[in-house]
Amino acid sequence: MTELKLPSLDYAALAPILIMLGAALVGVLVEAFVPRRLRNPVQLLLALAAVLAALTMVILNAGDRLITAGAAIAVDGPTLFLQGAILILAVMALLLIGERAVERGGAFVAHAAVTADSPDDRRQAEWAGGTTEVYPLTTFAIGGMLIFVAANDLLTMFIALEVFSLPLYLLCALARRRRLLSQEAALKYFMLGAYASAFFLFGVALIYGFTAGVEGRSAGVDFATVHAAVGSSSASQLLLFAGMALLAIGLLFKAAAAPFHVWTPDVYQGAPTPVTGFMAACTKVAAFGALLRVFHVAFAGAAWDFTPVLGALAVLTMLVGAVLAVTQTDIKRLLAYSSIANAGYLLVGVLAPSKAGLSGTMFYLVAYGFSVLAAFAVVTLVRDADGEATHLSRWAGLGRRSPFFASIFTFILLAFAGIPLTSGFTSKFAIFAPALEANQVWLVIAGVLTSMVLAFPYLRVVVMMWLSEPGEATPTVTVPGALTSAALVIGVLATLALGVAPAPLLDLANGAAEFVR
Repeated sequence: MTELKLPSLDYAALAPILIMLGAALVGVLVEAFVPRRLRNPVQLLLALAAVLAALTMVILNAGDRLITAGAAIAVDGPTLFLQGAILILAVMALLLIGERAVERGGAFVAHAAVTADSPDDRRQAEWAGGTTEVYPLTTFAIGGMLIFVAANDLLTMFIALEVFSLPLYLLCALARRRRLLSQEAALKYFMLGAYASAFFLFGVALIYGFTAGVEGRSAGVDFATVHAAVGSSSASQLLLFAGMALLAIGLLFKAAAAPFHVWTPDVYQGAPTPVTGFMAACTKVAAFGALLRVFHVAFAGAAWDFTPVLGALAVLTMLVGAVLAVTQTDIKRLLAYSSIANAGYLLVGVLAPSKAGLSGTMFYLVAYGFSVLAAFAVVTLVRDADGEATHLSRWAGLGRRSPFFASIFTFILLAFAGIPLTSGFTSKFAIFAPALEANQVWLVIAGVLTSMVLAFPYLRVVVMMWLSEPGEATPTVTVPGALTSAALVIGVLATLALGVAPAPLLDLANGAAEFVR
C-alpha cells in the first residue's frame, strides 16, 4: 500500500495569499452579523488592514526564492515584486471603492437585485447606502491575483484566474447609476471571460498531452515539466503550438490585447469607475505577471517560435488602441483604448529575452497602475445631477471652472503620452531599450509611431479643458472626500516621482528579475 505523502507548505511564503483570502471570508461574516449602518467602515478597515498585512509579509519574504505547495506556488523575485505592486495599487483602489463623500451612498447600488430604471432603482440612486458586499468580492479578487502571479503550474494558474475573475464579473454589474449599462457590461465580460477560460483550460489539456512524450518522466503541467518537454518531448509539435496558442488567448484576454480586447471599452464604460480603475491597474499587473512566467519559464525553449506571433499581436494591439482612441467621445472609453495600447507596449517588454526586459516590464506595470488609478479618481469627481459626466464634450472649459483638477488630469494625460519627467516616459524607455538590444527594432518603431498617434486624443482633451469656454453643460468638479484625495495624492506623486527619480524602483525591479525554475 502506497503511503500518502502531503506536500510541504511554507506558510510564511504563502502568508500574503492566506491573509487576503482569510479577510475575504471574514468579510462575508461581517455582512451576516454586523449592523448595516456599521458595515461600510468595518469592511473598509478590514480590507485595508488585510492588504497592509499582506504587503508587510511580502516585504518580510523579500529574500525568499523557493517553490512550495507541491510545486504549485513559486515565490521568487518577480512573484514578490508583482504581489507588492498588486497590493499597493489595491490600497488606492480600495480608497476609491470606499469613498462615500463624492456621491451620497457611494458608487455602488444599494441592492443588486433591484430592477434597473424602476422607481425603486431611482430612489436608491438618490439616497440609499451602497452595497458593502463589494469589499469581500474585491479582497477575493486580490487574493486570486496574488496566486495568479505566483502560480508554478497551469492548473493552479487556471484556478487563480477564476478566483479573481468571478468577483470582477459581479463588481462590474453593481453601478449605482446607469444600471442597464453596468449589467450589460458585466454580462459581456462574463460571457467572453467564460470563453477565454475555456480556451485556457483546453490549452492546459493539450500541453499535458505534449509532456507525456518525455521518456522517463511523468506527464504534468508544472512549469519544470513543461520546460523539459519543450526540449525533449517526442509528441507532436502541433500539441505544443496549439496549447501555447490557447493558453495565450486566455492570458491576452485578461491583458486586454488585440484581437481579444473587444470587451474592454464596454466594460470600462459600464462598470463602476472605482472598479474600472481596479481592473485597469491590478488586473493588468496580474495578467502580465502570468504571461511573463508562462513564456519566460515554461516555454522559454520555444521563444524562437512564439516571438514572431506575439510580436505581431503586440503591433496589432498598439495600432488598435492608438487608432480607435482617436475616435472616442467618452473619457472612460478613451482610457479603455489607452489601456489596450499600453498592453501592446507591455508585450514588447515581455518579448525582450533579457533581465532588462523583465525588469522594465515590471516597472512599467507599476508606473502605469499609479497613473491610471489617479486618472479614474479624477473621472469620479466630474459630475452633474445624473452622476459622472463622461462625455468628452462635457469636459470643455473644465480648466476655467476647476483649474486645479484640470491641471492634475492634464499631468496624468501627459504621463500617458510619455512626456519627459513623468513615469510614462521612463517606463516606455525601460521596455523599448531592451527590445532594441534584442534587435527587435520593428517592435520599437511600431511603439514609437503608435505613441505619437495616441498622443493626439490625450492632447485633444487637454485643449478642450483649457482652450474652450465653459458652457451651461460644463459639469462641476465635486470636492473629493478624504479617501479619494488620498488616492489622488498617491497616484500623482508616484507618477511624478517615477519620472523624476525612477532609479530606486528600477533597481528594485532589476534585483527581482530572476525566476525560480
